[in-house]
Amino acid sequence: MIDLINRTFNKKALWQQIILALILGLISGLILSPKGFGWLNEQSAQQVALWVALPGKLFLALIQMVVIPLVMSSIILGIASNQDSEFLKRVGLRIFPYFVITTIISVSIGVVIATVITPGDFVDGKLLKDLGVQTIALSTTEVSASSIPQRVAAMIPANFTQSALDKDMFAVVLYSGFIGIAMTSLIAKQKSLLLDITGAVQSLSLKIVNWAMKLAPMAVFGLLCDITIRIGVDALIGVSAYVMTVLLGLLMLLCVYLLLVFIIGKVPPWQFLTTIKDAQLLAFSTSSSAAVMPLSMKIAEHKLQVKRPIAQFIIPLGATINMDGTALYQVIAALFLAQVFGVELSHSQIILLMLTTVGASIGSPSTPGVGIVILASVLTSFGIPPSGIALILGVDRILDMCRTTLNVTGDLTACLLMNRWLSKAV
Repeated sequence: MIDLINRTFNKKALWQQIILALILGLISGLILSPKGFGWLNEQSAQQVALWVALPGKLFLALIQMVVIPLVMSSIILGIASNQDSEFLKRVGLRIFPYFVITTIISVSIGVVIATVITPGDFVDGKLLKDLGVQTIALSTTEVSASSIPQRVAAMIPANFTQSALDKDMFAVVLYSGFIGIAMTSLIAKQKSLLLDITGAVQSLSLKIVNWAMKLAPMAVFGLLCDITIRIGVDALIGVSAYVMTVLLGLLMLLCVYLLLVFIIGKVPPWQFLTTIKDAQLLAFSTSSSAAVMPLSMKIAEHKLQVKRPIAQFIIPLGATINMDGTALYQVIAALFLAQVFGVELSHSQIILLMLTTVGASIGSPSTPGVGIVILASVLTSFGIPPSGIALILGVDRILDMCRTTLNVTGDLTACLLMNRWLSKAV
């Protein structure tokens, strides 16, 4: 039986394997979940969930093990291997404003939808009481009261080792950027040697990623089965208005991407979606932009015909600072909880919330679950009880999967557009 399953999976393309794993994971989870068909009791289901999630945890661990050397080597090669000295100036003047503008568009969509639908009005007070949100408190990151000059200075990674240990990907990107820029000024012999070493680091990282990708279908099955066993359908029904609001916002953001692809990239939307479906499905399954980054780079270079220096620079950068889906989710979640607790936000506070969300989404770790921690910090800044996160915690993994899919789609969209704009620069 196992051999038959293996042969069936091996004959299919990656996206087909992932879809099959998604379906099997959801069905298996519903059968085993005490909140589904109830084949197992609560205690047994939790134990089974731990084991079925193991391939997924191993997959994510393998990816996270090499994400820092992979990001560093990719960005350094993307900057330093380019022979045109104008490339960095051209890409920098375009990509950073582009990322900021699309993030502002995403949070604007979130504010409009959450204000029009007001999903917090659909929440039953009994649900709050059952979850005990008054007594649950999550650890949050303290909001720094330091001055703007201090914050700007803190952006530079004074201790790279500490930044790497903390998985501060924004600091890693900056550090890599400085190295890449500095390498462009070296003499040819020194530059060639360092490029060879950096290329070897990237090749080694990609080799480990290729090993990890063999686990991808099993990881997808395990992660989906695990989350379905744990939440069942009760959590989805309780906050269905909130879930639908976020999904509608993400769908509108996807339409914005497809419009940009069609108007600027000159690529039909359906063709674009078909081309990047492998990356989208893997992002949906793993909830990690970092896990998808090697596949995104491969798709950008070989299927979207994006020039290699552009793909090597933008994909790792986008996986760190281009979090449009996360920004949209955070602003909707903040407004939803404000509506639930009756916290009135003025127009100026909503604008400040938008700006805070944009800043919080930039540089957030591209790994599962970090959105909740960042959201808790945002809520604290506006007097919204962070304990309300308990209300949305049950459905966060599913929404995390959806917003990560949009994050990855945004990275590939940026690659396509920048490739068109910078085609004369590389």
